Amino acid sequence: MDVLQLAAILIVLSAGFGIVNHHLLRLPRAIGILLIALLASMAVLALGALFPNMAVLVETRALVAEIDFPATLLEGMLGLLLFAGALHVDFATLRRQAGIVLLMATIGVGLSTMVFGLAFALITGFPLLVCLTFGALISPTDPVAVLGVLRDARLEESLETKIAGESLFNDGVGYTVFLVLAGLAFSTADNHASGFSAAAMLLAREAVGGVLLGLAAGWLVFMLMRRVDDPQLEILMTLALVLGAGQLAALLHVSMPLMAVTAGLLIGDVGTREGMSERTRSALPVFWHTMDELLNAVLFLIIGFEVLAISFRADFITAMLGGLVLALLGRLAAVAIPVLILKPFRGFSAGVIPIMTWGGIKGGISVALALMLPDSEWTPMILTTTYAIVVFSIIVQGLTVGWLARQFDTGQSGSIDQ
Repeated sequence: MDVLQLAAILIVLSAGFGIVNHHLLRLPRAIGILLIALLASMAVLALGALFPNMAVLVETRALVAEIDFPATLLEGMLGLLLFAGALHVDFATLRRQAGIVLLMATIGVGLSTMVFGLAFALITGFPLLVCLTFGALISPTDPVAVLGVLRDARLEESLETKIAGESLFNDGVGYTVFLVLAGLAFSTADNHASGFSAAAMLLAREAVGGVLLGLAAGWLVFMLMRRVDDPQLEILMTLALVLGAGQLAALLHVSMPLMAVTAGLLIGDVGTREGMSERTRSALPVFWHTMDELLNAVLFLIIGFEVLAISFRADFITAMLGGLVLALLGRLAAVAIPVLILKPFRGFSAGVIPIMTWGGIKGGISVALALMLPDSEWTPMILTTTYAIVVFSIIVQGLTVGWLARQFDTGQSGSIDQ
């Protein structure tokens, strides 16, 4: 099956499941599509168990196997989704929240990785470096899932900006930490010394290089947009920015996620104010919002179907349940410690720690990174546990974070968050 046929199937199924959700479930679109895809996958598994001679399970699994999920997300969809998300973030509000966002996207990811990794090693007896690698892939909140949920949760603006801003940056940091730890965990012992010495340089090159590339590419496109008054051409230029700079990031071995976020923030702020005509200011957000919705729907559909590519075993249940608890504890550490560090210097909304802890939605990035792990005796359990955490996070946390926020009255004007 070629790429066009596969894309057509995914879009048709996304539209069909979206219609079912609209008329029956009435859940937020992305969550509804994920849930329906998950139920459809379970139905296929049940049919395969009841009628093993039926070809439906084999054929459906073969179709899912044709989707290279890590490449599809990390090399294709992610840059577009991050750019679209960053484009719609209020940069002035984000700048006011820069301290907490920066701490949570850096120190927070590190804390969560250590809390999860150390505790998971105690539970399973897996090597510590392997468990820390697991902690790195499960610690970042997924900007796609987070932004999709926040659209429906109606949180207070400053709180929403904290969660959204952190999610846009921490996946780039988490991805880089994952690459470093995975290289150490799955290398030979002889390579560990050189691996540790190279880790800091890799981390700096990926992170700093991604930001600098995003600034350079975004500034170049901004300067070109100032000389053009054609909404369709300017939209095409932003699309070329994401795709072209994304390929350049891969060639230079710098962080594509951080490049896309940085470029999106620049175009969304300076570009919107000084580089666009009124016609483009109206047309550009509509295009990127549509792109965001389409890719979101397809991504959550694929996540739902990925259950067919994962082996669930009874002896994984303890790890799955432990992983769910540890992911929340790691998230709590990632939120609470930066908030406590900054609390003497600024005010925070009521309930900021529980809301941001529960609102740290995991998503497709964690599944994609887990699928990238080399084959080993530990990989099946890590993949299964990752999938369980992601599905729980999107469906349970995603559907209840708005309710939790309302218990603290975060939308009231009396908030002291600054």
